[in-house]
Amino acid sequence: MHTTLTTASSPVSVSARVGAMILGLATARGVPAASLMADVGFDPAWLHDPDARMPLAVESRLWDEAAHRSGDPDFGLHAAAAIRPGLFQVLDYAVRTAPTLGVALQRLARYNRLLHDAATFDIQRQGPVVSIEHRFTHPGARASRHAVEFTLASLVVVAAQIGACPVQAVAVEFAHEAAGNLPTHRALFGVTPRFGAPRSRLLLAAAVLQHPVPATDAELSRIVTAYADSLLDRLGPAAPSWSERVRQALLQGLAGDGATMPAVARQLGLSERTLQRRLRDEGTGFAPLLDAVRRELALRWVGEARLALGEVAYLLGFSEPSAFHRAFRRWTGATPHAWRRQHSQPQATIARTPSVPPV
Repeated sequence: MHTTLTTASSPVSVSARVGAMILGLATARGVPAASLMADVGFDPAWLHDPDARMPLAVESRLWDEAAHRSGDPDFGLHAAAAIRPGLFQVLDYAVRTAPTLGVALQRLARYNRLLHDAATFDIQRQGPVVSIEHRFTHPGARASRHAVEFTLASLVVVAAQIGACPVQAVAVEFAHEAAGNLPTHRALFGVTPRFGAPRSRLLLAAAVLQHPVPATDAELSRIVTAYADSLLDRLGPAAPSWSERVRQALLQGLAGDGATMPAVARQLGLSERTLQRRLRDEGTGFAPLLDAVRRELALRWVGEARLALGEVAYLLGFSEPSAFHRAFRRWTGATPHAWRRQHSQPQATIARTPSVPPV
């Protein structure tokens, strides 16, 4: 097998196999493939090259246009339901030859970079459940709503396929607002999703991941994972963007004086001017990143009834509650009290459980 890889310094790209999958489903629904490819910038030659990769922007446009032209508001969910073995080559074989669903999930997180440069899976064991968060690490990278729904739905679909038993989510959350048909979501996930959440993630019962894969093949698994590891080695280490480094520093130091440009620059070993320049080169700045991190955590913590709103303001690094209230109204159009009444859910407390290594 031969694979053309993208290095860390190359533009963000996605395997063209994803594009072929989208085109196949759109064509089956009566969408002319030639005009769709031409309008979104998908090179038809990629369909005949199993190692071709396409720009991330082309993938996003392809998802959105395929859904629009097919008239299917649940296009991503239907694409997940149609997944068949071998669709994503090495990544797929590595996942499907795992001994348990938990190992399969770990392999997905490890080898997903072979399929997608920007998308990552953050897997955390949180008491009786496992949280699988899907997000992009590159600044400015935009995920189509249909791509996000496909990704989380495919976890349930593939788990059921290789585990030879139904898999139902404990909960599912999407950062985008509600769209599509809720019955379709419920039929696939087994629960009604929460929309407008701080992040997109799937929650599964930890016990599910102990389920064995009946058709596992230890020797084939060893061969496939060895090859997948060699491909990762050729890619080299995934260097986080400066935006992601700043984000991580802010997550660790919001409370107190850690959420300032001087503090973060010192932590990253840079001068303030150098950090500003590197963020500017990535199309962002310190203030937008700080605002985004605060918003993400505010939506998460305000939903936890056991946290006083004054405590949330302190944890987010605001000097006084009134500043927090103004920011929250700017983010959501509602006061923290009103948001809490509408969005507080028992499962939100899961996010505060100390994490342990994935199963």
